[in-house]
Amino acid sequence: MTETTNRIIRPYGDTTGDGMVQLSFTLPMPHSKVAEGAAAQLANKMGMDPALVVHAKAMGPDFTFFVVYGRVNHLVDPSQVQVVERDYPLLTPKEVNATVKESLRRRLVVVGGCIGTDAHTVGIDAILNIKGFAGEKGLEYYREIKVVNLGAQVSVPTLVDRARAENADAVLVSQVVTQRDAHILNTREMSAAFRESYPADRRPLLVVGGPRFDETMAGELGVDRVFARGTTPGEVASYLVHRITQRKAS
Repeated sequence: MTETTNRIIRPYGDTTGDGMVQLSFTLPMPHSKVAEGAAAQLANKMGMDPALVVHAKAMGPDFTFFVVYGRVNHLVDPSQVQVVERDYPLLTPKEVNATVKESLRRRLVVVGGCIGTDAHTVGIDAILNIKGFAGEKGLEYYREIKVVNLGAQVSVPTLVDRARAENADAVLVSQVVTQRDAHILNTREMSAAFRESYPADRRPLLVVGGPRFDETMAGELGVDRVFARGTTPGEVASYLVHRITQRKAS
């Protein structure tokens, strides 16, 4: 355990341990002195004291965006933080291809898309398309991985049917739209549909990702893995190979 996780810490702003934080939010009020006062009041109620409105900008006629800077008295105990640690090795594309070829003796099949009304394909394309993300090539670049990218607004029945038709080893779903917890509801619907349609030992790996997912929610959502913001194609490819070769060996 590192030194950081062995001690109680405070936020850092101007000097070490001063407890200063910066917070941004929007209020449904036209920009005015009253709106700025309301923003400071909200920050006070959230535990910032003093709270200074350092930025206010009208967002159309009826909303105002604020940035508030102030001190909080809360302490942070890193030893109590729960995270999902990577429990598999990161492989190069060459290593991924070699492992798949040796273990499966066929191409690993991945079906992906955005389900429900989600039309934002940036996330799924970053992982699947050959152009990739963060300097890494997407899964289409891997010789031993067959990628079927269904794109946006894919219904859950269509996803299940295509996964069956392709004999998919893994299903990747990206969810960017999060209003009214749509990403949570869509994922639960998807995982339930796959569990109803497949025997437990034949179901493809279910992997979801998006900027508003919590990586600790995999069990709650009924999926095998949740990837949060910043995930690279190499991490996904390495995870898929790790889990599928584990299945093959068991």
